[in-house]
Amino acid sequence: MPDAGPKTRSSAKTPEVPVLGAGKTVKLKDGAFAARWHEPLVHQSVRAEQAARRRGTAATKTRGLVSGGGAKPWRQKGTGRARAGSNRSPIWTGGGTVFGPHPRSYTFKVNRKEQRAALRSALSLHAQRGSIAVLDASVFTAPKTSAAADLLDDWGQPFPTLVVLATEERNAALSFRNLAGVAVLTHENVGIVDLVGAASVVFSQPALDALIVRAAGEQAVRSAAGQGRPEAARSNQDAGQDAPRRTS
Repeated sequence: MPDAGPKTRSSAKTPEVPVLGAGKTVKLKDGAFAARWHEPLVHQSVRAEQAARRRGTAATKTRGLVSGGGAKPWRQKGTGRARAGSNRSPIWTGGGTVFGPHPRSYTFKVNRKEQRAALRSALSLHAQRGSIAVLDASVFTAPKTSAAADLLDDWGQPFPTLVVLATEERNAALSFRNLAGVAVLTHENVGIVDLVGAASVVFSQPALDALIVRAAGEQAVRSAAGQGRPEAARSNQDAGQDAPRRTS
């Protein structure tokens, strides 16, 4: 992606983004769309995702795997030629390969907190550029590619465009998938490499909510649990204080 600008947290308010097909705007949440750009984390996460997508099936045969070569080509002495024990030696034509590739996994680990921070960086960069829109998927009662093309043309953002939808929004997915320069993914399958490689991003509201939870991680789940049942937390704490101590 082009230069993201200064690596400091923006003091500007999180922008409001348009809702395609509804004529209104929604405000993005600061927790997922107001992070600073962290290039090392984004680079590491992109490398990890691309490495995980490699099949790792490249293979070559060593001298032990090449067929033939069981008999000694000629006797050890008296021919005037160099000694040879097999015609499948790596220095022979048709011989085995030395240090060639073999099937393996290219994946490497990136910590979950780092992945979430990289996801927030990618989302925040699009928010700062104004290249995010929310899609009202309910307008697609049936697949219609022309309606999807009109929505993107009215929005006027550059391509390639990434459209992130929920699994059940099939009509919208079928409407966008045949457009040139448009990629359609579900929120479960979208990665940081997809967000970084897109010039503009369109989210449906369910997909946007799922990505916000994914970017926030365990902290949002804990805060939501604490806000939802404060009396349960207090009762558990009181129960722990009132419980008799075990003596030896």
